[in-house]
Amino acid sequence: MNSPQTSPMKSPWVVIACAAFIVTLAMGVRQSFGLFLPQMSVDIGISRSDFGLAMALQNLLFGLVQPFVGALADKHGAGRVVLGGALLYAAGLVGAAFATDAIGLHISFGLLIGMAQSATTFVVVLGAVGRVVSPEKRSSAFGIVTAGGSLGQFLVVPLASMLLGDIGYHQTLWIMAGLVALCGLLAIGVAGRTDGPGTLAVEEQTAREALREAAAHRGYWLLNAGFFVCGFHIAFIATHLPSYLDDKGLGIGIGAQVLALVGLFNILGSYVFGRAGDFLRQKYVLSALYTARSAVIALFLFLPLSHASALVFAGAMGFLWLGTVPLTSGIVGRIFGIRHLSMLYGIVFLSHQVGSFFGAWMAGLIFDATGSYDIAWGFAIALGLFAGLVHLPIADAPVRRLQPA
Repeated sequence: MNSPQTSPMKSPWVVIACAAFIVTLAMGVRQSFGLFLPQMSVDIGISRSDFGLAMALQNLLFGLVQPFVGALADKHGAGRVVLGGALLYAAGLVGAAFATDAIGLHISFGLLIGMAQSATTFVVVLGAVGRVVSPEKRSSAFGIVTAGGSLGQFLVVPLASMLLGDIGYHQTLWIMAGLVALCGLLAIGVAGRTDGPGTLAVEEQTAREALREAAAHRGYWLLNAGFFVCGFHIAFIATHLPSYLDDKGLGIGIGAQVLALVGLFNILGSYVFGRAGDFLRQKYVLSALYTARSAVIALFLFLPLSHASALVFAGAMGFLWLGTVPLTSGIVGRIFGIRHLSMLYGIVFLSHQVGSFFGAWMAGLIFDATGSYDIAWGFAIALGLFAGLVHLPIADAPVRRLQPA
């Protein structure tokens, strides 16, 4: 087998820290987009479903190009991919500031930012992290990086809310563009290819052979089904919860508080679920997580709505928010190894983003048709229960062809 190009071995903590900060900036800005809906819809003259479609396209493109971007990162290293993604991300934000109609928003917020996010978030940087940590510590390391996305949500969402109130959305988008451009500098920390302690030797396995192997594995498709549900939940709540609370008379300001609180609690949740994946069967932890999401949503809807209940809901959902990422990516790495982790996890992430497409767009269509989000909330509960079930039969043992390097 031809040996991959290698770079001097980086400290695992350097790679983890840079990966976490990249995700902090990229995901933090992304999670603030729901706050832009009121100002942009009025200024540009678009409906909620138009804005929701822009977010849905963003999520769909995020997923569609993810397997290809992941394969590039597996072959050439994460650093170059992150740098290109950071520049494209900044260009999309600047383009959104100049958008004058729905089409312009769909191109900038949807097409450009969607492709850029595939290169600056979990799939690419987790592949870099997976190569420098040992298998028994991989889930914890993934949890730390995932927590970075939550830290970004906690820090960037309130900043975006303040800026929107003080200077409006045009200037706010320029500032957000500056923040994501910093990911290009942090790309140095995840640059290069290295065969670290997490690497597994595979006899002449090409990317095409890895795809065939995954396609024949029933558990891989069950992971895809479960991650679809995660995407639906995340996109629906992040895009529409601020407007839902405003419609109920709590004001638009609480939307920023709720999204920030989701980010704060998920810092803890991502780490806890990442650690749990090192000691417990990851598929069982995932099953419990999705079932708990359905229970939390049901309680939120059936209890009287107030400022306090919205914050409690945000904290509970935040704890469950992105704990799926270290667990799902951990199962992919456990079954198939990390040689093609970015590509194989990228395909699973595509399923996540298809779910995000429907979570963002369909909820807007339902609201425009009925004047309520009730049906969308019902879908969220049912899908959570479905995801809780599909993870149970996954065969998560490593495939036999893999041997420790």
